[in-house]
Amino acid sequence: MPMAGQTDETMKGYLDALLHGGDFAEYFADDVLWTTMEDGQEIRGRDAVRDLIVSLHAQLFEATPELRTLVCGEGVAALEAVFDGRHIADFAGIPATGAHVRLPYTMFYELDGDKITQLRGYLSMTSLVGQLRDANQATVTS
Repeated sequence: MPMAGQTDETMKGYLDALLHGGDFAEYFADDVLWTTMEDGQEIRGRDAVRDLIVSLHAQLFEATPELRTLVCGEGVAALEAVFDGRHIADFAGIPATGAHVRLPYTMFYELDGDKITQLRGYLSMTSLVGQLRDANQATVTS
């Protein structure tokens, strides 16, 4: 099992790459698994998980995570953050609104050595879609 120090080092490198445009996917195992806990959606593989994260942060939204708390143990890590961004493309059937959205979330990670093998996202896509519907409705009625 990985040492907590290795987990801490890997997570700090991953988050630095994620926040500063680096190759964050290099921290993923080849068969990394992302699970959206709200609906159980799973995405597997380094490229697929990277593409999901890139689409949420740069293609559907112009967004950055506001990091609050990172806790690392032996082969596990937990992150508390806020997804903060602007809606710039069609998402969940809602055309780009330009609306500013904020969505608190937590992520749990499992690691094997210096590679992230699992990401479990506890984020409310229902709340995010609700924010966009409210913004879209405000635009339509103005």
